Amino acid sequence: MAALKDEVKAFIVQALACFDKPSQVVASVKEQFKLDVTRQQVESYDPTKYAGRSLNIKWRTLFQDTRNRFREETAEIGIANRATRLRLLDRMADKAESKGNLPLAMQIIEQAAKEMGDVYVNRRLDSPHALPVSPEAGMPSRPEYVLSPDEDVPDKPIL
Repeated sequence: MAALKDEVKAFIVQALACFDKPSQVVASVKEQFKLDVTRQQVESYDPTKYAGRSLNIKWRTLFQDTRNRFREETAEIGIANRATRLRLLDRMADKAESKGNLPLAMQIIEQAAKEMGDVYVNRRLDSPHALPVSPEAGMPSRPEYVLSPDEDVPDKPIL
């Protein structure tokens, strides 16, 4: 394992802090610095991994600062905003429909429905801090009708 300059080490630590995979970092180091490093060598600069447990405090601090800044700045990334994602899905659905690709358009519409239905939101609906769900939002707060076990069930279906 060749000794790396501080510039390369900082690059590796910052890339890992931004959730890049070690194989991606290896390719970036080769492209930027013309150096061959292994994935194992790169992983040793990630303090969240077992290989990086003995990482110098200087690099740990850089890693934590970079990761915190990265997480704070995700709000500035367009695709992280729901409205931006919905606009993009709308354009994609329109384009797929205009080209006659109806199965793709259906998938995109389903994706937009999931986006609007909070499928990708980490929130518990039964939490005391959860927002009340209204019928206008598409989900009734209680079931409209509950079938009792002792209720008479017809023998023939009612059509």
